[in-house]
Amino acid sequence: MPRVEIPAGWRRQPEAEARQRGRALEKGEILYFPVSPLAFAPNDLDFLRAQKQSAAQYHKNIAYRPGEDRVTGYAGTEADRMRRVLGEFSRAAQRFLKEFFPYYRFETEYASFRPLAEESRPLKPHARNDLLHVDNFPTRPTGGHRILRFFVNLHPERDRHWRTGPAFAELAQRFAVPSGLIERTRGQESRQSWLRRLARLGLPVVIRPAYDRFMLGFHHWLKDNAEFQSAPGHEEWHFPPLSAWMVYTDTVSHAVLGGQYALEQTMLVRRESLLAPESAPATIVEQLLALPAGR
Repeated sequence: MPRVEIPAGWRRQPEAEARQRGRALEKGEILYFPVSPLAFAPNDLDFLRAQKQSAAQYHKNIAYRPGEDRVTGYAGTEADRMRRVLGEFSRAAQRFLKEFFPYYRFETEYASFRPLAEESRPLKPHARNDLLHVDNFPTRPTGGHRILRFFVNLHPERDRHWRTGPAFAELAQRFAVPSGLIERTRGQESRQSWLRRLARLGLPVVIRPAYDRFMLGFHHWLKDNAEFQSAPGHEEWHFPPLSAWMVYTDTVSHAVLGGQYALEQTMLVRRESLLAPESAPATIVEQLLALPAGR
């Protein structure tokens, strides 16, 4: 899986170059910035790097919800400062992504801060970051829009260490039907009809489109599949301190093997604005769901 380097001192790209990079990203490449395009005040870096609470006190990450200007999962004593620092990062990341990809239509998702060392986080198997997976949100269906994530490594000395596997198109070709998830997704339609009726009555239920049901199941299936996790040919990447990178995490199978102190901003890219819609996981899943049963 290629990693395309964007040189320091980046400025607005010519439209043809911007679209070329967008297509490459949609098909599974990683865009890498040896020097983060976002600057951070030294006192804010010191504040984030000083977060030393135990793993037991944290949710999986400290999340910032831009629409509410609210932080969740933080157990420290400076919640207002954490909200300000993460809010400033989130707004800067959004501005940068909209400038870098002026042709995309975005929906803003959460930002997060990951203060704990990845090697020591006591998480349940389906929440573990060190197992290869593609992303889907258990409580926030995407409706088929793409998950674009922008990361910055804030550690002053340690690399952020990733492993990547095949892109979604190859994974779906190999595993979607044999895993049983296509047939299971088809078989869940009657339950979804009941959930839609409950929603119309005002009950707090999550309606998951067929695409999101498949993708969440595939996320779990990949993490549970020991043969896939240990297969040869996976690639490893190191992202040095204060570097940045972006990737469609619904396409690139990825795992985080090491590192500490990372910031991340998630954006949903609407399907109608994609440059390579044939590469979108939703397009691929819809084609598989349309096949005759047993195929």
